[in-house]
Amino acid sequence: DLIKEAVTPAFVGQFPGVNGLGISAARLDIAMGGVVPLHTHPAASELLFVTEGTILAGFISSSSNTVYTKTLYKGDIMVFPQGLLHYQYNGGSSPAVALVAFSGPNPGLQITDYALFANNLPSAVVEKVTFLDDAQVKKLKSVLGGSG
Repeated sequence: DLIKEAVTPAFVGQFPGVNGLGISAARLDIAMGGVVPLHTHPAASELLFVTEGTILAGFISSSSNTVYTKTLYKGDIMVFPQGLLHYQYNGGSSPAVALVAFSGPNPGLQITDYALFANNLPSAVVEKVTFLDDAQVKKLKSVLGGSG
């Protein structure tokens, strides 16, 4: 498994009780060396609360591309603003667990790597818009299940 993480969501689709409340939640389990790759939630901000282990997390501002990072330990929290690219990974020596709260019932999810490489967008287009060479694009499409 490339990612080594599991998310147990309580979004409106899995837990209709949050419908109309303007919130949702999830449990995040990250194995040692696991990662939640760069992604966005287009419909909600995220609050991450670490209950076990160590999580390194960060987000990238949309106005200046400034990166905000923090090493989070048990009891720490971090907020990821709606729509901004962010990530988490387990940098510790044991599994990490976090509770995640969202400011909407269906926060949405777009993982950047999958959006770019796990699709049928022709490799030549991906190369042009990412400045990556042909070999790298084809490798990533192969690893992530894309075609074209």
